[in-house]
Amino acid sequence: MHSYAKNPEKMVDHLVNTEINSQRIAAVENCFGASGQPLALPGRVLLGEGVLTKECRKKAKPRIFFLFNDILVYGSIVLSKRKYRSQHIIPLEEVTLEPLPDTLEAKNRWMIKTAKKSFVVSAASPTERQEWLSHIEECVRRQLLATGHQPTTEHAAPWIPDKATDICMRCTQTRFSALTRRHHCRKCGFVVCAECSRERFLLPRLSPKPLRVCSLCYRELAAQKLKEEAEEQGRVSPEQLAHLGGALYGASSGDDDSDEDKEGSRDGDWPSRVQFYASSVSWSAFHS
Repeated sequence: MHSYAKNPEKMVDHLVNTEINSQRIAAVENCFGASGQPLALPGRVLLGEGVLTKECRKKAKPRIFFLFNDILVYGSIVLSKRKYRSQHIIPLEEVTLEPLPDTLEAKNRWMIKTAKKSFVVSAASPTERQEWLSHIEECVRRQLLATGHQPTTEHAAPWIPDKATDICMRCTQTRFSALTRRHHCRKCGFVVCAECSRERFLLPRLSPKPLRVCSLCYRELAAQKLKEEAEEQGRVSPEQLAHLGGALYGASSGDDDSDEDKEGSRDGDWPSRVQFYASSVSWSAFHS
């Protein structure tokens, strides 16, 4: 990370509304060109920049990142230090960071989590990783203090990379190939087959339109929706609500012998998302 000062707090006070800060922000806008959004705002300060490796669906790719006192901006690199595209702007008050342990295959990583999107990035060294983490966390703290907002508690699930598994992470039967496509559940981020992701569900934080979800997440979301509707209408007692929720959620606990329940009972065989990011073992190895 190329930081313009070691202390973000002092730097904001020192650089705010200065010509050098305006020039730096204008240079970033120029690199994104007409496809990017204007970045200059009163009180906004560019604190640092650098190239991080972002884990994408197909493979990890280098991305340029810019840390401002109130937003995090990143994009694809067309020409190093000269041209960028696919600009993304993330308000820092929505950001939560989750440091990830090193594995044999991946080091210096952390997860950037927001309500709409979560993804994993890695730095070139432990020192650079720590610098990014400390600078972002300090900016998030200051931004929350300034706005009076509370930290976000609900985050979008990061998509598990395609290469993580050769088989569907729900039914554990379908093997992916050139003809059998991988899909991602928008709720849990798991890699699933078409049969295990036939349902769509409205996730307002992510999109105004219903999104693809896996069979397990659909049952859980539908159960939650039914309970909320019943509570609002006051048609059933708390005991009946508990029974209703248990019946619908039971598909994932293996209480029944139906095909759907057998499928759900296998969901627990997978390691958790956190275990995936802490392990270098392919998830397919759990079912090979």
